[in-house]
Amino acid sequence: KKIMECIDIAEKKGAKIVGLGAFTSVVGDAGKTLAERANIAVTSGNSYTIATAIEGSMRAGRIMGVDPENAKISIVGATGSIGKTCTRMYDGKCARITLVGRDLDKLEAAMAGIKKTPARISADVQNGIADADIVVAVSSSVDAIIMPSYLKPGAVVCDVARPRDVSVKVAEERDDVLVIEGGVVKVPGDVDFHFDFGFPKGTAYACMSETMILALEKRYESYTTGRDISVEKVNEISELARKHGFEMAGFRSFERAVSEEEVEQIRRNAFEEEIIE
Repeated sequence: KKIMECIDIAEKKGAKIVGLGAFTSVVGDAGKTLAERANIAVTSGNSYTIATAIEGSMRAGRIMGVDPENAKISIVGATGSIGKTCTRMYDGKCARITLVGRDLDKLEAAMAGIKKTPARISADVQNGIADADIVVAVSSSVDAIIMPSYLKPGAVVCDVARPRDVSVKVAEERDDVLVIEGGVVKVPGDVDFHFDFGFPKGTAYACMSETMILALEKRYESYTTGRDISVEKVNEISELARKHGFEMAGFRSFERAVSEEEVEQIRRNAFEEEIIE
């Protein structure tokens, strides 16, 4: 009800499109009902969130010495709207995909959509990510579900979930694992949101950025709603983002920037542990 009231206010102020975000994009039917009731366009922003999660995890993997084509990739929250599409986006681009979630029936259904890559499912987070080279965390859990002992040395974790899926203890106890925040975007131009999201100036969440991209493109349509997000829309919004100058911000981990030197040190730490073993 409150979200609908906000949409009405936005319409009165002249807005032609409204973006959801965080829990507002995952509760209920992921914006579908809101879009049907509203007189203006509504988007969850999840298409661009997925695009940045894939790009970020692949880029971080390469820097850590992981060849994505030979990587074992785990999707935590694989039955959600973002997780399902992330899984399809990775199909044919890696060595194995593990779908992690709580509902085995839903996991089986999601795995059926994977056609080009060996896949498996797990209802246990620790088991599902134990040998993963790259983990994409997109669950809607209210508590951290990825603990320090769950990850192998050299693993890359792209945490897209809000609240976070990765425990802060991982940063405190594991100097051989790279955890990055997914969905942080550098917005073109000298923009001031007049609100502190905890990011550097000129950066925003990908879900917010999708709304801006659609407005700049004058695509006043309910672009991403519901729980079935197509790969085609993810690819299209990526192209539109590039067209308008949106790009992934540098790597961030637990509210702070991560330098290339720090990533290299994490890589060395992981490599040294492999030699010791």
